[in-house]
Amino acid sequence: MHRVLVVCGAGASSTFLAHRIRAAAHGRDIDVSVSASSTEGLDERIGEIDVLLVGPHLAAQFDELSQLADAAGVAIALLPDTIFGASGEETALDLVLRSVAHPTSSS
Repeated sequence: MHRVLVVCGAGASSTFLAHRIRAAAHGRDIDVSVSASSTEGLDERIGEIDVLLVGPHLAAQFDELSQLADAAGVAIALLPDTIFGASGEETALDLVLRSVAHPTSSS
Protein backbone atom coordinates (compact mmCIF):
# COMPACT_ATOMS: atom_id res chain seq x y z
CA MET A 1 0.00 0.00 0.00
CA HIS A 2 1.27 3.44 -0.94
CA ARG A 3 0.73 6.13 1.69
CA VAL A 4 0.00 9.49 0.08
CA LEU A 5 -0.42 12.93 1.63
CA VAL A 6 -1.92 15.80 -0.37
CA VAL A 7 -1.01 19.22 1.03
CA CYS A 8 -2.44 22.64 0.36
CA GLY A 9 -2.54 25.94 2.19
CA ALA A 10 -5.39 25.31 4.62
CA GLY A 11 -6.23 21.67 3.95
CA ALA A 12 -9.69 22.18 2.43
CA SER A 13 -8.94 21.69 -1.26
CA SER A 14 -6.53 18.86 -0.49
CA THR A 15 -9.26 17.04 1.46
CA PHE A 16 -11.57 17.21 -1.56
CA LEU A 17 -8.83 15.99 -3.89
CA ALA A 18 -7.77 13.17 -1.51
CA HIS A 19 -11.34 11.87 -1.53
CA ARG A 20 -11.39 11.91 -5.34
CA ILE A 21 -8.00 10.15 -5.54
CA ARG A 22 -9.22 7.40 -3.20
CA ALA A 23 -12.27 6.87 -5.43
CA ALA A 24 -10.10 6.75 -8.57
CA ALA A 25 -7.72 4.27 -6.93
CA HIS A 26 -10.64 2.07 -5.90
CA GLY A 27 -11.97 2.17 -9.46
CA ARG A 28 -8.56 1.08 -10.78
CA ASP A 29 -8.05 -1.50 -7.98
CA ILE A 30 -4.93 0.28 -6.68
CA ASP A 31 -4.13 -0.02 -2.99
CA VAL A 32 -3.40 3.46 -1.63
CA SER A 33 -4.03 5.36 1.54
CA VAL A 34 -4.63 9.03 0.77
CA SER A 35 -4.91 11.74 3.39
CA ALA A 36 -4.91 15.51 3.26
CA SER A 37 -3.47 18.30 5.32
CA SER A 38 -2.07 21.78 5.36
CA THR A 39 1.71 22.14 5.47
CA GLU A 40 1.60 22.92 9.18
CA GLY A 41 3.42 20.20 11.13
CA LEU A 42 4.47 18.42 7.94
CA ASP A 43 8.01 17.95 9.21
CA GLU A 44 6.60 15.77 12.02
CA ARG A 45 4.45 13.60 9.69
CA ILE A 46 6.70 13.30 6.64
CA GLY A 47 8.17 9.96 7.74
CA GLU A 48 4.72 8.34 7.78
CA ILE A 49 4.14 8.65 4.02
CA ASP A 50 5.56 7.42 0.73
CA VAL A 51 4.41 10.21 -1.59
CA LEU A 52 3.79 13.91 -0.97
CA LEU A 53 1.53 15.67 -3.48
CA VAL A 54 1.81 19.45 -3.30
CA GLY A 55 -1.06 21.70 -4.35
CA PRO A 56 -0.30 24.01 -7.28
CA HIS A 57 -0.86 27.13 -5.19
CA LEU A 58 2.16 26.06 -3.07
CA ALA A 59 4.55 26.12 -6.04
CA ALA A 60 6.61 28.87 -4.38
CA GLN A 61 7.27 26.48 -1.46
CA PHE A 62 8.00 23.43 -3.61
CA ASP A 63 11.80 23.63 -3.34
CA GLU A 64 11.59 23.82 0.46
CA LEU A 65 9.10 20.95 0.59
CA SER A 66 11.29 18.94 -1.80
CA GLN A 67 14.25 19.26 0.56
CA LEU A 68 12.10 18.02 3.45
CA ALA A 69 10.77 15.11 1.39
CA ASP A 70 14.20 14.18 0.02
CA ALA A 71 15.68 14.13 3.53
CA ALA A 72 12.92 11.73 4.61
CA GLY A 73 13.18 9.53 1.51
CA VAL A 74 9.68 10.51 0.39
CA ALA A 75 8.72 10.97 -3.26
CA ILE A 76 7.21 14.37 -4.06
CA ALA A 77 5.27 15.83 -6.96
CA LEU A 78 3.85 19.27 -7.68
CA LEU A 79 0.26 19.00 -8.83
CA PRO A 80 -0.62 20.88 -12.03
CA ASP A 81 -2.90 23.93 -12.02
CA THR A 82 -5.64 21.84 -13.66
CA ILE A 83 -5.77 19.29 -10.83
CA PHE A 84 -9.11 20.45 -9.42
CA GLY A 85 -10.86 20.16 -12.80
CA ALA A 86 -12.39 17.18 -14.53
CA SER A 87 -10.29 14.01 -14.23
CA GLY A 88 -7.82 15.72 -11.88
CA GLU A 89 -7.95 12.72 -9.58
CA GLU A 90 -6.73 10.47 -12.40
CA THR A 91 -3.83 12.84 -13.07
CA ALA A 92 -2.96 12.87 -9.37
CA LEU A 93 -3.13 9.08 -9.13
CA ASP A 94 -0.86 8.75 -12.16
CA LEU A 95 1.61 11.13 -10.44
CA VAL A 96 1.54 8.89 -7.36
CA LEU A 97 2.25 5.80 -9.42
CA ARG A 98 5.08 7.51 -11.32
CA SER A 99 6.53 8.88 -8.07
CA VAL A 100 6.55 5.45 -6.47
CA ALA A 101 8.13 3.90 -9.57
CA HIS A 102 10.78 6.66 -9.75
CA PRO A 103 11.07 8.09 -6.20
CA THR A 104 14.05 10.32 -6.92
CA SER A 105 12.33 12.36 -9.62
CA SER A 106 10.26 15.37 -8.58
CA SER A 107 7.50 16.42 -10.96
